[in-house]
Amino acid sequence: MDYSNFLTMKEELSLVAVMVILLVYDLAASKKALRYFQPVACVLFGIHTLLNIVPGTAAESFGGMYQYTPMMGIVKSILNVGTLIVLMQAAGWLRKEDTVHKRGEFFFLTLTTLLGMYFMISAGNFLFFFIGLETASIPMATLAAFDKYKRQSAEAGAKYILNAVFASGISLYGMSLLYGTTGTLYFDDMPVAVTGSALQIAAFVFFAAGLFFKISLVPFHLWTPDVYEGAPTPVTSYLSVISKGSAVFVLMTIFYKVFAPIAAQWQGILYGVIVVTITLANLFAIRQKNLKRFLAYSSVSQAGYIMLGVIGGTAMGMTSLVYYVLVYMVSNLAAFGVIGAIENRTGKLTFDDYNGLYSTHPKLSLVMTLAMFSLAGIPPFAGFFSKFFIFAAAAEQGYYVLVLIALLNTIISLYYYLLVVKAMFINKSDAPIGAFRSDNYTRISLAACSAGILLLGILSVVYDRISLFAYGMKQRSLRPVVPVRGFRR
Repeated sequence: MDYSNFLTMKEELSLVAVMVILLVYDLAASKKALRYFQPVACVLFGIHTLLNIVPGTAAESFGGMYQYTPMMGIVKSILNVGTLIVLMQAAGWLRKEDTVHKRGEFFFLTLTTLLGMYFMISAGNFLFFFIGLETASIPMATLAAFDKYKRQSAEAGAKYILNAVFASGISLYGMSLLYGTTGTLYFDDMPVAVTGSALQIAAFVFFAAGLFFKISLVPFHLWTPDVYEGAPTPVTSYLSVISKGSAVFVLMTIFYKVFAPIAAQWQGILYGVIVVTITLANLFAIRQKNLKRFLAYSSVSQAGYIMLGVIGGTAMGMTSLVYYVLVYMVSNLAAFGVIGAIENRTGKLTFDDYNGLYSTHPKLSLVMTLAMFSLAGIPPFAGFFSKFFIFAAAAEQGYYVLVLIALLNTIISLYYYLLVVKAMFINKSDAPIGAFRSDNYTRISLAACSAGILLLGILSVVYDRISLFAYGMKQRSLRPVVPVRGFRR
């Protein structure tokens, strides 16, 4: 074997190096040195993120099993930034007496799941893709059950692993049917042999079920509210953003690499899934009283919106999808950061607990408001432009009715997102959550998320203005000059 193939996997090698250093540090360091485990881990992962933030050139290794493109590099960098924010927000929770001795395990498991997502994103072969899928899924179940002596956390881990195993089995069966009908496992070789037979349609349905589970699309979403509620809040935020973002990108890549010849069939399936996902998730989100369950149904709804970029299948759809994931990441992590900071100090998680929060925590209330406005798609925040671009990508392909349904559901989502803002600023409480000071890691992460929501919105406005100006200049330059005769003032 030519070991130079590994040089193409610079992100994976860099991440493995960080994992090995942290593992050795956790095992060999003294108790005094372990006090600095959190900053060391964040600095090392930050260096890894900066080293790989500039996309490289397209390449492949191991006969095409591993592939790399600049877009894949961008997606991995987005996941890196989100993971770094999650690791920082977990600092307060990891300092608790019942979790402080498990910091090393938390970081190692989290980075292992990220490594699996790297494999999924760069897979050029179904076998390599499945290895990445399982590498990402199995440690995630351990993270969900991380507070194993708490009933809800243990229950969340059990529900996640049982559903994940079932979904993986169905997806693997679909891959076996594809292999049986095409004779290959390579993405680039399959389209020639995909003819749209009944067996291949069934293979697509089985395969898609596994990824629909990771993205939490209806009807594969039933695990989401229970797992999100029971898992530790940093794990919930990681599960709702990083896992979902990687799965959506992989889904679009495989759909258009492998199943392009039967696009008409699976686009019809996806059309129905998007409508049902957005509508049901919004209706159920209105009924929630627990904020983590509320954000669980919100994430299901957001997954439906993200799939509008997939169904379009264009370069604009891919770009809009990646941008949507970036905006969703900073918005959702801001919301979970506020929830985690309050839960660590008070244990409160319901809407009623947030009544009058602005009177004691104006800064946290402001960050939560920015997150809710962005998730709802209110201008001029980043969430408005992410929805605009992804709606435009779907409308460009003629899905006008689908976009109209999504717009109507946006109005419903606006109602329940504003319920959180109403609780903090308008509802009165005789005993609001007491004042406290968040740790430095949480404050830095929330500042970064808030800046992301605002700056991405501003940059979107600037980009839109420049695009309109350039389009107008182009139209003016193409306009024929017709002399006007007999003109008099």
